Amino acid sequence: MKYFAGLDWGESHHDLAVVDDHGQLVTHTRLPDNHEGLAQLLATLTTVRRNRRSIPIGIETGRGLMVAGLLKAGQPVVVLNPTQVANYRSRLAAQKKKSDRGDARLLAHVLRVDGDAHRSTPAVSTNAAALRELTRAHRQALHSSGLLARRLRSVLRDYYPSAATAWAHLPAGLTRPEARIVLAAAPTPTRAARLTRRRLETLLTAAGRTRLIGTEAARLHELFHTPALRQPAGIEAAMGHRAAALLTQLDATITSAQNLWVEVEVLADQHPQTEIYRSFPGMGPLLAARLLAELGDDPRRFPTSRNLRAFCAATPITWASGTSRRVSHRRKTNPILAETGHLWAFAALTRSPGARALYDRRRAAGDRHPAALRRLYAHFLGSLHYCLRHHVHYRDELAFARSTTPGMAENGT
Repeated sequence: MKYFAGLDWGESHHDLAVVDDHGQLVTHTRLPDNHEGLAQLLATLTTVRRNRRSIPIGIETGRGLMVAGLLKAGQPVVVLNPTQVANYRSRLAAQKKKSDRGDARLLAHVLRVDGDAHRSTPAVSTNAAALRELTRAHRQALHSSGLLARRLRSVLRDYYPSAATAWAHLPAGLTRPEARIVLAAAPTPTRAARLTRRRLETLLTAAGRTRLIGTEAARLHELFHTPALRQPAGIEAAMGHRAAALLTQLDATITSAQNLWVEVEVLADQHPQTEIYRSFPGMGPLLAARLLAELGDDPRRFPTSRNLRAFCAATPITWASGTSRRVSHRRKTNPILAETGHLWAFAALTRSPGARALYDRRRAAGDRHPAALRRLYAHFLGSLHYCLRHHVHYRDELAFARSTTPGMAENGT
């Protein structure tokens, strides 16, 4: 007799249901979200079967202390997509209904009926799991800083257009240290008009600029003294306070991103697979850390390079019905992997002759720029799968060689 469990997750309590391979409910219990609840859950599974590790548990989230406790106890956990689970509701009743008890039983039924279509949570090392948390937090901080910079620019355009355009032609724009330190010293046009060239040079030096300080100070001085439309004094002062508040938030977010990146570098350097990732062309420290964090280091997670490509959304989906056939890229995927793959493939175009040749061939065959980059991304993933399996560094002349050897065939070259 086989058994399958479902755990309906909640903030204060969880519902556990266990069914047998005939679909009969074996047990149901409600557990508190604490250490005692985890002990009760494991004891319940042991009551059902002495070897509780043979009972997979379906759950709709892969995060939280309860999931961490189950994984630490060696219990197989299968994370199910909530959208897919919702489509199963009509299997048990004609009228869809929802309850914590019913959802726990539904999750168990999903594993019983289609358990082979869902994979258990990979056995990721503590280092890789911690790296995933840090890289995601770092990416979120970067996105937040970009959002705050756009909001700040929108506010500046309403009363201080010279500041909104002063650094628009430079990379990073308002997130640059020199932009933030000048705006902190002069958050309004009135205060900017009081800045002398010497004061601007001092601010630029404090921001870390080392080249063309005098030229940049002269440019800003002329820009801030150019006649422009102005808000009434009271409104200008109020909007200056608003911009200063946004600037404070922006500074804090950028500082957080920088601190997180220091921790990311430390963890990434400690992982044995990092050097393999960084051996690929276009794979800088940031992209390597993100890709390693999202893929994990479980050697059994991706049996073939095809599995790895599908997980990273680097392979297309075919829609075929009768005489109709359409091939499109995967849209429902991990956004971090999709973003990392695009940046990786684009950066490799100027660092790998083989990558550039493959990209040009795909463009000549009719692929648009994103599609050609996805082809290149898929090719790199095949090479990455081979390198990780054999613990070797990437070699461009082998990755793009037209060979029929087993290794190169597995790379998809």
